[in-house]
Amino acid sequence: MNRINPKKLLRSKWTAVSPINKEKHFLISELEFDEQGDVSLCQLEAVISNRSESIAWQTLKNNKKWLQGWK
Repeated sequence: MNRINPKKLLRSKWTAVSPINKEKHFLISELEFDEQGDVSLCQLEAVISNRSESIAWQTLKNNKKWLQGWK
């Protein structure tokens, strides 16, 4: 399980274990916060195509799907 500090997620780099649409490297480009100031969603942006999608930041903890940094 990846250890993640939600306050340091912005502009962090991630590698998909199984490429998504032939894309492997991603950046966290934007964060959304709830009323308590906790991260609720993050915007994941593909490096090559700049395609982006919203994901729950907790999914990045799964090291069978995501690796921290670019590998």
